[in-house]
Amino acid sequence: MKPTLLILAAGMGSRYGSLKQIDPIGPSGETIIDYSVFDALRAGFGKVVFIIRKDIETEFREVFVNKLSRYTVVECVYQELDMLPGGFTAPAGRVKPWGTGHAILMAQHAISEPFAALNADDFYGAGAFKVMASYLNSLTPSTQTDYAMVGYDLGKTMSEHGSVSRGICLKDENDWLVEVTERTKITYTDHGIADVQPGFEPLPLKANDIVSMNFWGFTPEYFRQTGYLFREFLTNNIHDPKSEFYIPLAIDTLIKQKNARIKVLRSHDQWFGVTYKEDKPLVVNKIKHLIEQGHYPVKLWN
Repeated sequence: MKPTLLILAAGMGSRYGSLKQIDPIGPSGETIIDYSVFDALRAGFGKVVFIIRKDIETEFREVFVNKLSRYTVVECVYQELDMLPGGFTAPAGRVKPWGTGHAILMAQHAISEPFAALNADDFYGAGAFKVMASYLNSLTPSTQTDYAMVGYDLGKTMSEHGSVSRGICLKDENDWLVEVTERTKITYTDHGIADVQPGFEPLPLKANDIVSMNFWGFTPEYFRQTGYLFREFLTNNIHDPKSEFYIPLAIDTLIKQKNARIKVLRSHDQWFGVTYKEDKPLVVNKIKHLIEQGHYPVKLWN
């Protein structure tokens, strides 16, 4: 069974200022999502599931679902603030949903095969989809909790226009992930790259530190495992209006509990993304360069 591509597209992009998931960056109006789906299909993925919000569904279907359904099976699932396990209710004043880990759980009834989960606004490169598809296709009944991630060098994932959030990863000699720590204010300083949190001394980081860009490979077993963890998270954090259940938080917990392993895959492709509006011209130019090199057609979809 071919793996499924799960795209996290529910965010409005608060720092970017618009629904950046539908912002064209290719010469024929293609978005970053279009390039991700194109790379996934030619790497051997067999279905696409989008996680969206209900209030953007009409526009999202017009831009993506109607078009991509001509090439593959496409489904939409929803992430909303009040979609919580039984016994939990979103507190008054809560505005945002509960993070990327919560988003993945919204797809558990739409996916019954190994799958890759990634951000809608990140360009990962064709090689990343190839190594992930190969890994997911190699899984057996005895390796259903051997998950994977594609790692990138931190220095190749920065923005010149503001801070970024990255999962800093530590792996062992066999490329199994040992630890992932979410750093939410990584930026350039006079002394190099650092995580700069208000009220704390800057934490120095290295350009070649491996980071997670939220390109993960899972099996359906992940839904069961993180369902338990999400309930624990809500029990401890439901009244914190800014608390979020991040994928790296779930992964780090599973590793420490020895309930899962995560293979760190590497791709030689360059990651780039649109965190801020000022990032867009750079992305447009990089896409143009890849087309000139023959990696993509001028028009992805006929």
